[in-house]
Amino acid sequence: QVRLRESGGGLVQAGGSLRLSCAASGRTFASVTMAWFRQAPGKEREFVAAIFGSAGVHMAFADSVKGRVTISRDGAKNTLYLQMNSLKSEDTAVYYCASDSSGPVSQEGSYIYWGQGTQVTVSS
Repeated sequence: QVRLRESGGGLVQAGGSLRLSCAASGRTFASVTMAWFRQAPGKEREFVAAIFGSAGVHMAFADSVKGRVTISRDGAKNTLYLQMNSLKSEDTAVYYCASDSSGPVSQEGSYIYWGQGTQVTVSS
């Protein structure tokens, strides 16, 4: 059974940093497209970042986080990471990990598996 479990969320001041983790289980995820999405209160879930391609050599980022966020994964640990720096109040959201995309990496509907999410709150 494939499972994704996010962790690392919390309360941080504007300008601070957080690293989110997504522990995957049920099989190997080393070469599978994986991504982070987020959903702010009252808004639709939106794409944040994705890692894809052989050995995770390709990455994609939403314009709103480009330059402030990095995505990486540890194949040996089956874990996906999202390092977020220079956090802003508008980054406040529940962050979700997703895997197994069958279409465009930035489209929510492309992904098969989802985690339960982790809350990130940025205070100004």
